[in-house]
Amino acid sequence: MPIEMLMMVNGARTGPLPAGATMAAAAGVRPGTPDRNRDMTHPFDAAIALTPGGEHLFTGATHPAYANMVGPYGGITSATLLNAALQHPERLGAPIALTVNYAGPVADGPFEIHARPTRTNRSTQHWSLELSQQGVVATTATAVFAERRPTWSAPEAMPPGDLPPPADVPPLDWPERLPWTRRYDMRFIEGSIPQPMDGVEQPHALTRVWLRDEPPRPLDFPALASLCDAFFPRVFSRRRVFAPAGTVTLTSYFHADADLLAAQGERHVLGVARGLNYRNGFHDQSAEIWSADGQLLASTHQMVYFRD
Repeated sequence: MPIEMLMMVNGARTGPLPAGATMAAAAGVRPGTPDRNRDMTHPFDAAIALTPGGEHLFTGATHPAYANMVGPYGGITSATLLNAALQHPERLGAPIALTVNYAGPVADGPFEIHARPTRTNRSTQHWSLELSQQGVVATTATAVFAERRPTWSAPEAMPPGDLPPPADVPPLDWPERLPWTRRYDMRFIEGSIPQPMDGVEQPHALTRVWLRDEPPRPLDFPALASLCDAFFPRVFSRRRVFAPAGTVTLTSYFHADADLLAAQGERHVLGVARGLNYRNGFHDQSAEIWSADGQLLASTHQMVYFRD
C-alpha cells in the first residue's frame, strides 16, 4: 500500500472445479488469466480491467470499490500491473514472481500501463511494467513468467495446524472501514487490530486470518497478487497506534499453478503475516497465502515506511 494511502482514522489499510474455471477453459483462456467472459459486475474484475492502447500499452482507471485513504489500495494496483502482462499478446507461461515499487501516489482517475517483455528464454520470460498518469510515473514493477514443467516437487514449509475453520471465526465488523477492506471477508484468528486502538505495544505482530474476495470469486493470479498485500502494516499490529505508513516495495512469489488455483475456487485462503525488524522509519513484512487444502499458494515480502 503506497505511503500516502495509509494515514488512517477508525479503519485500515475444494471441491469441484468452479464453473467459472470450466467456462474459461472452454473459451480458450489460458490458466490463471482473468476470464474476459466473466460478468464484469464483480468489482475486482472491473477494477483491474484494461483496454489495449497500442504496442505494449494499456489504459485503465481506478475503481472506488478499492479506494484507500488516498488513491487505490496497493494490492489492486499490483493486480492491475500483473493483469497487463497476463493480457499482453506476447505473454508466455504463468507468473512466478512480481515486484512492485510504489514510487508515488496513484490519483483517482485514468492511468496508462506500459508492459514490455524485456527478455524471453526457453523457460522464463522477464517483464518491465510502468504505471503513469499524465506522463508522471507512479508505480514501477518487474515480473517473471515461466513455463512450468513436471519435476520432483515437495513442500518444506508447513501450514499452521489446529486452526478453526472460517465458518467458526467471526468476520471483521468495524463500524467504519475503508472501501477496499469491504472487498474482503476477513476473519482474524490471531493478530487483529482492536477498535479503537489502545496503544498497548505487543511482543510480536503475528497475524493469522482467513481471507476471501467479497463477493466470492474464483481465485486467479491477479486476485492472488492482490491478496498478498491484504495485511495491515505490521507496525499497526505491534504498536496498536495508527500512524502514517505504507509499502515502498513489495515482492510476491507465486507457488501455485493453474490446478491449485482451480482447486481453491472461491473458498477462503489462510493468510499468515509477521514482521522481522523495525528500525529508523522502515520495517519489513513477510507473509504466506495458504489454500484451504494446506497448499502454499504464494509467499511475499515487503518493506514498509512508517513515521512516529
